[in-house]
Amino acid sequence: MKNKDQMDIPFDDPRRHAMANKSTWVSVIVNTLLTLLQIVVGFVAHSQSLIADGMHSLSDLVCDFLVLVASHHSKNPADEGHPYGHGRVETAASFVLGAILAATGGAIMGAAAIKLQNIESLPPVAPLALWVALVALVAKEGLFRYMLHVGERLRSPMLIANAWHARSDAASSLVVAVGIGANLMGFIYADSVAAIVVGFMIVRMGIVFAWDAFQELIDAGLSIDEVNSIRQTLIDTPGVVNLHELRTRRMAHRALVDAHILVDPRISVSEGHNIAERARLRILKSHPAVSDVLVHVDPEDDVDHDSNAEKMLSRETLRLHLAPLLQGLPEPIKVVFHYIKGKVEAEIYLTHGFFENADALQAAEDQVLGRLKGNEYFSAVSLNCLVDRKA
Repeated sequence: MKNKDQMDIPFDDPRRHAMANKSTWVSVIVNTLLTLLQIVVGFVAHSQSLIADGMHSLSDLVCDFLVLVASHHSKNPADEGHPYGHGRVETAASFVLGAILAATGGAIMGAAAIKLQNIESLPPVAPLALWVALVALVAKEGLFRYMLHVGERLRSPMLIANAWHARSDAASSLVVAVGIGANLMGFIYADSVAAIVVGFMIVRMGIVFAWDAFQELIDAGLSIDEVNSIRQTLIDTPGVVNLHELRTRRMAHRALVDAHILVDPRISVSEGHNIAERARLRILKSHPAVSDVLVHVDPEDDVDHDSNAEKMLSRETLRLHLAPLLQGLPEPIKVVFHYIKGKVEAEIYLTHGFFENADALQAAEDQVLGRLKGNEYFSAVSLNCLVDRKA
């Protein structure tokens, strides 16, 4: 059971922006201090791996500022130009963050590989570099735990990605500490090898971040388990006969859902809308990560629905073809058309009292039935007497 401090922060909570900014500024301060310390001491102590780790921290600074800019813009509400909001700003920032990491890691690996070719000329590493590497390890691990906690509360992929970036920094600092320690023990090449390992870790993390963001930018759907759960929620909604189509996509910390539900084809438009609205609310309540749901109502599971729709006549045209079938009857008060399996069924509502008795109604129905045989427009016609409730 989560306590109050551990509960997720709703997407519309004004604290989201403040918490995201605070965690990012903490990261900025820590990475600024570490960058200066690692690079300066790396040069003084002749540690290539410590310099590489310092460049890693410098890339963190660039990423932190990207997060700040993205967080500022992504909080803007939906507008005419961005009807789904500005959540994809976070996604774009995550993609750029990943690209920066991959490029930085590649450059570090290349520089270290060149140094290994002239390993005899490398100066010895001073013990001070090991102490700085250990300080960086502790600082980055603490930063990771803090930022991950905030990112999970806000359910923000961008902040979580930035937190795991800090964890990769901690891992790289561990590699650097081991490499420097081995160098001090006489393995001269260990410092350069550690730099290559750090570079590879940075490249890998960058590719993962960029790929995840790219998947979102091309509208990749939710996981199969998440989709199946949403599907079941829709099918379990009273009034939903089946599910015709279900599409999902991510937008930063949100998920968007488009669904086509099947309902009884003979219910009213308003009842179909009511079922769709209840299905939408069930998803929003049962799946907190889903922020918007579009539910389309289908009267039947027809794979040729679009082609059949083109063949279906308009209401005005059907009324013209209906007139000969109702010859001798008064003007209907209401006419309801059901488009089912490529055919049309018509419900005719007449004024109460027109038929003297049940036999008169039966005679009128038989007459309409005789005219209906061989009709190319209608498959069935029913006659009904509309009774209004008196005030």
